[in-house]
Amino acid sequence: MKTPISSFIDTYFLHFNAASLVDAADGYIKHLDEDGKMMITLAGAMSTAELGKILAEMIRQDKVSIISCTGANLEEDIMNLVAHSHYKRVPNYRDLTPKQEWELLEKGLNRVTDTCIPEEEAFRRLQDKIEKQWKQAEADGERYFPHEFMYKMLLSGDLEAFYEIDPKDSWMLAAAEKNLPIVVPGWEDSTMGNIFTSYCIKGELDTSTVKSGIEYMMYLTEWYRANSAGKGVGFFQIGGGIAGDFPICVVPMMYQDLEWEEVPFWSYFCQISDSTTSYGSYSGAVPNEKITWGKLDIDTPKFIIESDATIVAPLIFAKVLGW
Repeated sequence: MKTPISSFIDTYFLHFNAASLVDAADGYIKHLDEDGKMMITLAGAMSTAELGKILAEMIRQDKVSIISCTGANLEEDIMNLVAHSHYKRVPNYRDLTPKQEWELLEKGLNRVTDTCIPEEEAFRRLQDKIEKQWKQAEADGERYFPHEFMYKMLLSGDLEAFYEIDPKDSWMLAAAEKNLPIVVPGWEDSTMGNIFTSYCIKGELDTSTVKSGIEYMMYLTEWYRANSAGKGVGFFQIGGGIAGDFPICVVPMMYQDLEWEEVPFWSYFCQISDSTTSYGSYSGAVPNEKITWGKLDIDTPKFIIESDATIVAPLIFAKVLGW
């Protein structure tokens, strides 16, 4: 017997982007059923959009094996965990004047579409906790990736007194509890990355304490080689940008630059994007273009859903979860 959400999707999502959603979800399920592994990449502001409400369950149920995300998505899930009541929704965001936008800045509210992130309130609760992890590692002569420092902070219990949402809705907490592999390219382009940089400029921390993007690519190379046998690794891309561009390149890097033979292509590909394919828009490139870059094979199942990821991703995840 079909569950309500899956039944609704199968009954009414019959054509165009709706049909692509069904095909992509069914392909995801088939990939997992055949013992494949799946990478999910998070661009944009998916954590601020509270995708954690369902992504956390995907992690708990082993429907995702590795995540690539921006530094913003890494930290913003934790910010929502500890400062949710201070977020401000602005439903009339399309009508704001430059003066009104400036007034939001003066209140410490950084707007992402219809949601303002209370960075000052969030980082008042986070900064000393993450600083403790950085300085302890440096004192011990240890180095970690950005996501590993955040795992340490979450698992230490230092933030529990500040939780403002049900912790089961935090995908980062679910990932920390599973020790899920994460790749965070361009972490420096985030608030925590900026704060760490400021400590380095002031001479309070060494840049080497946090591992680099090159080391992330090396880490991903090792992980891919260890997990791409059999059905292989699928690639589920939400949005465009560095969260997707960085990890997908690991395959051509291995067989072109390292000249390693028999490197499997990504064995499933889906991108949710509202980017168009005009004017050299890399993020909007159709999947077949990736064949020419040595990322996908001729027969790799390929899907593109041109729609809002905040609508599409939860529906696909619900179907994958059997809801």
